[in-house]
Amino acid sequence: MAALMQKSALTRPAVANRAGRRAVVVRAAADRKLWAPGVVAPDYLKGELAGDYGWDPLGLGADPVALRWYRQSELVHARWAMLGVAGVLVQEVVKPDVYFYEAGLPQNLPEPFTNVNMGGLLAWEFILMHWVEVRRWQDYKNFGSVNEDPIFKGNKVPNPEMGYPGGIFDPLGFSKGNLKELQTKEIKNGRLAMIAYMGFVLQAQATGKGPLAALSAHLSNPFGNNILKNIGTCTVPHSVNVQGLEIPLSCLWPGQQ
Repeated sequence: MAALMQKSALTRPAVANRAGRRAVVVRAAADRKLWAPGVVAPDYLKGELAGDYGWDPLGLGADPVALRWYRQSELVHARWAMLGVAGVLVQEVVKPDVYFYEAGLPQNLPEPFTNVNMGGLLAWEFILMHWVEVRRWQDYKNFGSVNEDPIFKGNKVPNPEMGYPGGIFDPLGFSKGNLKELQTKEIKNGRLAMIAYMGFVLQAQATGKGPLAALSAHLSNPFGNNILKNIGTCTVPHSVNVQGLEIPLSCLWPGQQ
């Protein structure tokens, strides 16, 4: 009997410790912002990544190696999308007579780019973007291995965290403040920009107008110019001729050309 009481006394602290840990986890989960009230985040999404609100319905991030790559891919797409959305809007304000969907055609480019060889330009873009992406992949596989400039040796970026090189890429020193808060703001704006850009593209294909022109048309006639009215419409031609090269086109939007 005495041995049983001694064993019970020894196990009580362990049970209390487990209960205490569970209470801490519950409190942490309650304090964490999730994508909807009352939802439970997957075990592998611990809130460590900026913008992690426990949303992964397909379980794509269950593999930690894949999750790291998805985060880097999301960052790159988010940053390009923010640049793209800003570019489309500024271009429509500055040159409203040029439809953003056709802004890249040679005749719509500013001097001296109107006579540029588009095939050569695309080839150079492919080579340079391929080089950049290979360097990014190398950094992902071996973090910090590409911090040094490959041409001007001795020039390095601090790169404290993958995807956030710092140094000359942070001229205003924002990273010296609350970096996690800034990372969260960036990824949230980037996600909105990705959705916005896809909206611009689908809207342009359906209406043949830029986002500001389409917004103006909708506000002038909300019941006549809206998504329900535009379903099944596609204004994109079957092909476009660029310097003698016939490029086939298609619509992402379901509709007839």
